[in-house]
Amino acid sequence: MSKDPAFLFYTSDFLTGTSFLTNEQIGKYIRLLCHQHQNGHLKEKDMLKICLTYDEDVFEKFEKDENGLFFNLRLDEEIYKRKAYSESRRNNRKKKEVKEEDMLIISKTYDEHMENENENVIINKKDNSVFEELYNLYDKKINRSASEKSFKKIKSSDYEKIRNHIPIFIKTFNDKQFQPYFSTYLNNQRWLDEIKTKQPVQPRLERRANLND
Repeated sequence: MSKDPAFLFYTSDFLTGTSFLTNEQIGKYIRLLCHQHQNGHLKEKDMLKICLTYDEDVFEKFEKDENGLFFNLRLDEEIYKRKAYSESRRNNRKKKEVKEEDMLIISKTYDEHMENENENVIINKKDNSVFEELYNLYDKKINRSASEKSFKKIKSSDYEKIRNHIPIFIKTFNDKQFQPYFSTYLNNQRWLDEIKTKQPVQPRLERRANLND
């Protein structure tokens, strides 16, 4: 499958987000976004090749993933939404007959894909107390603002699944530095991951006793 040549670019959001950057910094920022879109998350040396030196204003537009690579969260989300939209269209084209419900799915996906993310709009009115509980339960308190943005997109019907999954999920990481950020956990719907827990081995003598029952 060829590389996606484009992503949605919200001019109003971009102008607001770069209001205090110089023209030179904006040029660096755009180049980094293009490289992330085409090549994935960036190494620090890749960031420095574009910026030449550490530029705090530009670097703060990016976060670090669990592997220490830099990425712009908004761009990651737009790439995912465009990919999901394209995939839904491709799957429906494969069907011999496009039913009415299929058209509704396409329309819904398109609306979600084209929807402009507006931080002033509360989606499905999230319960702040639930966020606090899950954020503390996840116990990796890095970049709270990104976690809050990701949480706004979670369905309330998934709260209980996440609440039950987190304690099991975080135990799979011996070293906490390899545990994904909470925003990454939410964006990738990691609560749907199936985690197999090891069953405790029954002592030999106890097994013999059970056989004699």
